[in-house]
Amino acid sequence: MKIESYISQLLYRYQCVTVPGFGAFLTDTQSAQWNGSAQVFSPPKKVITFNAYLKNNDGLLANHIAVAEKIPYEVAVTAIEHAVHNWKQKLQDFGGISLKQIGEITLNSDKNLVFVPYDQVNYMTESFGLSAVVSPFVQREILNQIAEEEVIPVLEPVTSEVPVHQLPETPRSRSFLKYAAIFVMSAGLLGAGGYFGDHYYTQKIEAETLAVQTNVQKKIEQKIQEATFVLDTPTTPTLPPVTLTIKSEKFPYHVVAGAFRLEENADRVLYELKKLGYPARKMGPNKHGLFPVFYGSFSSYSDAQQKMQEVQKSHNPEAWVLIEEH
Repeated sequence: MKIESYISQLLYRYQCVTVPGFGAFLTDTQSAQWNGSAQVFSPPKKVITFNAYLKNNDGLLANHIAVAEKIPYEVAVTAIEHAVHNWKQKLQDFGGISLKQIGEITLNSDKNLVFVPYDQVNYMTESFGLSAVVSPFVQREILNQIAEEEVIPVLEPVTSEVPVHQLPETPRSRSFLKYAAIFVMSAGLLGAGGYFGDHYYTQKIEAETLAVQTNVQKKIEQKIQEATFVLDTPTTPTLPPVTLTIKSEKFPYHVVAGAFRLEENADRVLYELKKLGYPARKMGPNKHGLFPVFYGSFSSYSDAQQKMQEVQKSHNPEAWVLIEEH
């Protein structure tokens, strides 16, 4: 049985898919990227890594295969063990294996596993249908504009002298000048009268505006007094009660100390872990009838993995991380 396809299916939904006895494939979210040299925009995706130290069976892969193939859970576990045996044999014989849609695993000179993921598949469901976008180079042309000099002729002003003939002063001309002076004085008086008329009209408008504003201000003060009187009355409206909803934080990542068929054994281990200072917890029987006991539960996978490494060094080398399904 080729179990690569089942691992690939689970990578869409879970952050960690463990292959018992071999290692675990982990996913981490990577935001959209811009490759300046290739002029390519890449959508967000999940980056796959491999951890050869996570080998304990968390039941995720075996249960998925059992449901998909409609076979017992124990048969699925045996199929995984057989596939892992073939992988290890190919690594010893050929130095590497290729897992379809996942990546390549090779042995280096120190006999350590080196994983190189494939980029053809994006396991982030939110980026479904998005592909890389190539942006063509924008070429800019520089136009050299040469301005031609234009000579604009400067024209000199043309002056002509017009002879002025002085007319002799007569009595009739003097009378005309007298009437002209009277007309100018009358125009000046009319202008002064217009000025004083405008000034009077402006003062009248300002006085009427002030009276209107004073009347409005009195009405506003009266309304304020009435409103104050209404607020001082003993009848006060009752406000409806406010209901606050507090969202509880989830802790889906557990560092497992063991799973026990007998509940008294689970209680004994729980008691010992609490004596050692661990925030230990015990869950009810799972679908296999076992009682899991945890060193602690965490809200993020990184915190759980850090705690698992501490426990493996100080207390239990077989501790592992269980990811609770949502």
